[in-house]
Amino acid sequence: MRPTVRSLFKPLLVAFALALSVPAVAAEQPGTATVRQVNDTLQTLLKKKTPPGSAEEKQRAVEIESKLKNFLDVDELGRRAMRDQWSKLTPAQRAEFTKLLREIVEGHYVRALRSELDYTVAYLGEKPAGDETTVTTELRVTKSGKKQVIGVDYALRKDSGNWRVFDIVTDGVGLVENYRSQFNQVIAKEGVEGLLARMRKKTVGQ
Repeated sequence: MRPTVRSLFKPLLVAFALALSVPAVAAEQPGTATVRQVNDTLQTLLKKKTPPGSAEEKQRAVEIESKLKNFLDVDELGRRAMRDQWSKLTPAQRAEFTKLLREIVEGHYVRALRSELDYTVAYLGEKPAGDETTVTTELRVTKSGKKQVIGVDYALRKDSGNWRVFDIVTDGVGLVENYRSQFNQVIAKEGVEGLLARMRKKTVGQ
């Protein structure tokens, strides 16, 4: 059975939000350095003790969203996920789709603030290919006394001189691939407007 976006996001969110990485090395490649820097920044933010529902907690969420907005290339993720449908969308549909997808993705990351998984991240290497690169990591998770290892790869591309993530692959299954499958299924049955309607419902209350 193909994993759902929700099941994929659980380890991915943890990897971004609470990463405890090994010390950086001087010759670290740019993609790895970018991923590590975001992880370290988020770790610092998450160390702040804030009362649930407080103004401080809301401010922390805003800071995390801001960091993720610069790091996650949701526009590119969306275009690749909608590869089979993108040319059929009107400019207005493309704009709304991208806006809703960003709200959904960032909403998942904000909810990761409440995660209590115990884990560490090992950075295993990087494979550059022109203006794109893949950073390979390993998530070593401990939950309810049980340990498991999850492979998490970050696909980045250079955008205006900065490296940004457009896909995250967990144990061989990526967000782009999983979203594409789900989007195509919905559009085949309900059309683009049906997909947008579903996405609007997901953003309510986030």
